[in-house]
Amino acid sequence: MREDKKLITQEYVERLKNSPYFIVVNYEGLKVDQFEELRNRLADCNSELHVVKNSIFKIAAQETGVEDLGQALAGQLAAVTGEGEVTGAAKVLKNFKAEFEKPEWHFGFLDSERLDADQIKTLADLPSLDELRAKILGTIQAPAGKLVRTVAEPGSSLARVIRAKFAEE
Repeated sequence: MREDKKLITQEYVERLKNSPYFIVVNYEGLKVDQFEELRNRLADCNSELHVVKNSIFKIAAQETGVEDLGQALAGQLAAVTGEGEVTGAAKVLKNFKAEFEKPEWHFGFLDSERLDADQIKTLADLPSLDELRAKILGTIQAPAGKLVRTVAEPGSSLARVIRAKFAEE
């Protein structure tokens, strides 16, 4: 392998090692300005989109422990990686595809688990980690709030009765 290809391969190896996920998309048919728009939207959720040569990506994936990509890499492919949540990147891709009808997602990996296109779509429909935390916190706090109101009600009722009694006099 030529020295420049080794450097590029090593760059992708580092990218894949530093990201808990990657999503492979076919960007064929996207115009340059649309591609840049997609990159900017992904940057908002701490993700990056990089065009990758298929043979180099295959070698980089194997070097990071992803042995079976599950299909032949063909077409104009780009890889989405990032430090953020995979759901954020999947949502951006889903919304972008709804708007521009591209890119087509092929597959991805979350940690070491292979994801097909349907599973990525399911991830895009999930709420973010912060939204889930807020829902759990709300669920946990609801019974405690109800308990506090129930315990405080007799005292509040007594205070209202006393106030009403003294207001009459």
